[in-house]
Amino acid sequence: MGCGCNEIEVRAYICCMPEQLFSYQQLFDFTFLIIKKIGSSDEHAETAARALLSADLRGIDSHGIARLGGYVRLWEVKRVNATPDIKVIHETPSTAVVDGDSGLGLVVAPFAMKIAIEKAKQAGTGWVSVQNSNHFGIAAHHAMMALEYDMIGMAMTNASPLVAPTFSVDKMLGTNPICVAVPAGKEPPFVADFATTTAANGKLEILQRKNADTPLGWVQDADGNHSTDANILKKGGALLPLGGDREHGSHKGYALGAIVDVFSALLSGANYAPWVPPFPAYVPIPAQQPGKGIGHFLGAMRVDAFRPAKEFKDAMDHWIQGFRNCKTIPGEEKVLVPGDPEREFEEERMINGIPLLDVVVDDLKRLAQKFNIPLH
Repeated sequence: MGCGCNEIEVRAYICCMPEQLFSYQQLFDFTFLIIKKIGSSDEHAETAARALLSADLRGIDSHGIARLGGYVRLWEVKRVNATPDIKVIHETPSTAVVDGDSGLGLVVAPFAMKIAIEKAKQAGTGWVSVQNSNHFGIAAHHAMMALEYDMIGMAMTNASPLVAPTFSVDKMLGTNPICVAVPAGKEPPFVADFATTTAANGKLEILQRKNADTPLGWVQDADGNHSTDANILKKGGALLPLGGDREHGSHKGYALGAIVDVFSALLSGANYAPWVPPFPAYVPIPAQQPGKGIGHFLGAMRVDAFRPAKEFKDAMDHWIQGFRNCKTIPGEEKVLVPGDPEREFEEERMINGIPLLDVVVDDLKRLAQKFNIPLH
């Protein structure tokens, strides 16, 4: 890459650009007040701030407080409702459809996940599809809500159409992330949270701030040729499905993204494929939308609906330890279990602070001035 980094998973704290450290509490208080300023209740502002900053804590800097200004701009153009009447519009004992009333996805998704958990308490499993919502931050925050109840949590969402299916130049899908969170006993939980593209759009935004190139296999140009230009989306290019090309399994990434779209939107009545509303407020909403807003899908499964919870968690511990004890390739330190890097980030950042790029801090300062809220 142009900045000389050798990490494939680009994170904002890595090299090349100046950073500033903020404590979690500083950023939480600031985010809470900003969301209050656009008209949200204390309860919704707290829910949204926790969801948003969970990304920064877990090292997913592309989906954290760097997006706060984007949510405000969506509110300014009346695409986000700060006082939504979120409600269930259809349900069975184990399923529901939620209308988010154009609320912040950071608020709507936790509301829906709580319903999934309550249904799982009664029926063993709970599944909720959501329409009429907005960007919900990182999927892990919502899926992990199930862990404290000895449940497996799932969360997924469709997103702005930036991804070309295998063999196409048309942008038909979003990065459409999936998260599955599984409780364990003595071991930390298994938390697999990933985009169905080779890289999330937020990683491109980070590289743009660093004036760096992408690795090969992340994007293609407007004609379908491989590119390493981090700005290629602005030139008619597209993100690539997980795998990058057909020879490396991009058809599987395409299929995963399509599954997320079906579960999140076609089950709920949200917009799908190229009609999903874009995140940037200045990008026009596609005409003749077939549904309402962005869609999510959330689920909870009670472990003891299948076997005693302690037996399962003991087995998960044994399973995890087996992977931790794998013989490693020479030069590598250890085999990671999904969730390990994010948990390590969270532990370190709660103690030492969350690093923000200067360009992100500058954007927060503009918000601070706009709403007359101190950033310190």
